[in-house]
Amino acid sequence: MAPASHILILSLLVTLLLTGSMACSSHKNFDKKYSFCTDLPVLDSTIHWSYNPNEAVLSIAFSARQPSPKGWVSWAINPYKTGMGGSQALLAFVNSDGKMNVKTYNITGYGPVTESGVWYRVEDSYAKYSDGYMTIFATVVLPEKGLTTVNHVWQVGPLVTDGKPNVHEFKPENLKAKGKLDLMKGQIVYQKSNFDSLTRKKNVRILYSIF
Repeated sequence: MAPASHILILSLLVTLLLTGSMACSSHKNFDKKYSFCTDLPVLDSTIHWSYNPNEAVLSIAFSARQPSPKGWVSWAINPYKTGMGGSQALLAFVNSDGKMNVKTYNITGYGPVTESGVWYRVEDSYAKYSDGYMTIFATVVLPEKGLTTVNHVWQVGPLVTDGKPNVHEFKPENLKAKGKLDLMKGQIVYQKSNFDSLTRKKNVRILYSIF
C-alpha cells in the first residue's frame, strides 16, 4: 500500500494537471455551480460557464475588476467574427439609484451605443458587486442548437453617463480582450497579440460535481 504522503503528492499532481493553474480561486462563492471556469488573460477577469448543447442554453458568470466607481464591465458573443464589431453584449453598471443593472447591446462600432435586442435570447440576467469586482450572471439561449464554440469578447469601461456606457480605453489589454470559447471542452483560444495570428489554448478548471 502506498504511503499517505505519496497519495497526497499524486492527488496534488492530478489537480494541477486538471486545472493548469489555480483559475477562478477568487470567485468561488456563487449561488450557482458551473461546469467550467477560467481566468481570462487580460483585464483581471474570469468566466464561469455551463452549457446544454441540446437546448442551446448557456449560463455564464463573468467577473471583472470595475475600473472606476462609475465604470462598467461587459461580456459578449460575436456570432459573425472575432473582435468587437458585431458583438452581442451583456453590460453591467450601477444605476443612479445605486442598483446594479444589466443591459444588452448590439455593438456595431466605437461610437455611442444604445440598448437593443441581441442575437441570443436572455432568459435571466443580473449583476453583483463584491471586493472591487462586478459579476454578470446570465442564462441565454443561443439561436442554433448544437453549437460548441463561440467567439467571445470582454471589456471594461471607466464611466457611464446618463445611463449610457462611455467608450472604453484602447490600451493593449483592452484590444486583446477577445478569443474563442469552446463551450464543451472548456478551452479558451485567444490571439497572442493584435499583430500575431498565433493562438494559445488556456487550461480551465473543471467544476463538475461528483455525487
